[in-house]
Amino acid sequence: MSAVSSRERCVGVIGGSGFIGTWLVDLLLTRDHAVRIIDVNPSQSHPDLWVAADVRHRDALYAACRGCGALYNLAAEHRDDVRPVDLYHQVNVMGAHNTCDVAERLGIDRLVFTSTVAVYGLPENEVDETAPVRPFNDYGRTKLEAEQAFRAWAERAPRRSLTIVRPTVVFGPGNRGNVYLLLEQIAGGRSIVIGDGRNRKSMAYVGNLAEFLVHALGFGPGVHLYNYVDKPDLDMNGLVALANQTLGRGRPMRIPYALGMAAGSVCDWLARATGQQLPISRIRVKKYAANTRFAADRIASTAFKPRHSLQDALAATIRHEFAHEDRSPQDLAAQDPSLARRLDR
Repeated sequence: MSAVSSRERCVGVIGGSGFIGTWLVDLLLTRDHAVRIIDVNPSQSHPDLWVAADVRHRDALYAACRGCGALYNLAAEHRDDVRPVDLYHQVNVMGAHNTCDVAERLGIDRLVFTSTVAVYGLPENEVDETAPVRPFNDYGRTKLEAEQAFRAWAERAPRRSLTIVRPTVVFGPGNRGNVYLLLEQIAGGRSIVIGDGRNRKSMAYVGNLAEFLVHALGFGPGVHLYNYVDKPDLDMNGLVALANQTLGRGRPMRIPYALGMAAGSVCDWLARATGQQLPISRIRVKKYAANTRFAADRIASTAFKPRHSLQDALAATIRHEFAHEDRSPQDLAAQDPSLARRLDR
């Protein structure tokens, strides 16, 4: 099961200007792959590799992917408050169909798709890849529909290789998602725990995830499905304690779950009334206080081993983002030049 040759035909990264895509492109380049960044937004890191194309526009996507021997699809609408709601379908579902159609027409037989653990909904217990899929929001629902489109593409020819990766919440330097918002509150002295704080959160460090996505280029024909999680899971008390210890902060404020949900309802009403995006909503409070635990044992069968521990990566991210260090710790950065470059930005 050999990976695509670095000098044969280039690897196209659809959505390569985004957070995960930028880390992935850096790693591919350090592994001597030829890379093309295909995105509606310019690449800040590698503008010379960027080709403008919207995943919703099939002809432009076709032109951008010509000459590629393998494709990643990382393009997605993923925020909780996307408007209009139909954008989830246009980007996530129609974008998947367009990617499959382009791959079919260009004779590309290797695809890697980043889906999401949101397809499982909010399971109470830790679940693996065999668990029922019960998405509770438009993001998870449309990502599941995209998976089905990619599976249909793979099943049309036995030579095709499709890898579907379902990452849990991803963090790292430069990300501005839910983990960052939590860490920002702690750094600003507004450390809050909603509920008893014993709910566990599966998380993924972007550097490790990018490594696995590169590793997936070597998988053979067929459909390969993996959750991506960096273990062991921390509960909210442990995560907040780690952040407070790293930054030298005190104990967090604790808010009952019911009060948090009430505040989310008020913010939802204000967001609708003003048209503004607010950092608090019912769905964010619900996700914050929920157990979101996912098993990732299947990855071990691929001989992949994450380079960085979860706690070291969290501490490095916290110091980089909020202690304003010029460099993250050498025990992380020195292990991989591409990660060092990303951590220094």
